[in-house]
Amino acid sequence: MRLESAKVALITGGSRGLGLALARALAERGWSLVIDARGAEALEQARRELSARTSLIALPGDVADPEHARALVEAARSLGGIDVLVNNASILGPSPQPGLADYPLEVLERVYRVNVFAPLRLIQLALPALKPGARILNITSDAAVEGYAGWGGYGSSKAALEQLCRVLAAEHPELRVYWVDPGDMNTQMQQEAFPGEDISDRLPPEASVPGLLELVEGEHPSGRYKARELAGVAR
Repeated sequence: MRLESAKVALITGGSRGLGLALARALAERGWSLVIDARGAEALEQARRELSARTSLIALPGDVADPEHARALVEAARSLGGIDVLVNNASILGPSPQPGLADYPLEVLERVYRVNVFAPLRLIQLALPALKPGARILNITSDAAVEGYAGWGGYGSSKAALEQLCRVLAAEHPELRVYWVDPGDMNTQMQQEAFPGEDISDRLPPEASVPGLLELVEGEHPSGRYKARELAGVAR
């Protein structure tokens, strides 16, 4: 059973990868959770696992859907409000990644709707439900700051997200706003980015979770962080 004093995390993209790894860690600490995912089957598997540990609401849907975003915030309100909002859900775009000269603009528009507009919408909706001392974690990438060939769509969307974070932190000094690079991970998205390649040398998402917990539980100022540097992980 959830204690009335339990903290509440809203985590998008919580059915697998980094989102699920963070949800597991917070559940172990007694947090109540709201998670979502586009894939209903994977989300149901996560729900069954996590609900055995803590109070949990799992809502299938697309973060780019305004009604779904509102439902997520209302679910968090029903648990007592939001202590941490984690904008983790994102999409890569085409696989393999095309160069910008050939990038279909209608597809790029979808990438921006999910990776930029959806996090901002969720933040806008969540602001009234944030508890004192709440944190906002937006998952970014080194592709936001490096000019990797073939990463123009995803990378530019994450660069836009990072700039939104900088401005949000300046406009809301009462909040802790973090944009966090988790590092390369052995995830489905990483495999999509490198189709046909062996990505077993990448660390699992769990390697980045201690750094995220440092931001969730610590007193770090708003800013950009690398999760593994915070956790002291070598790579």
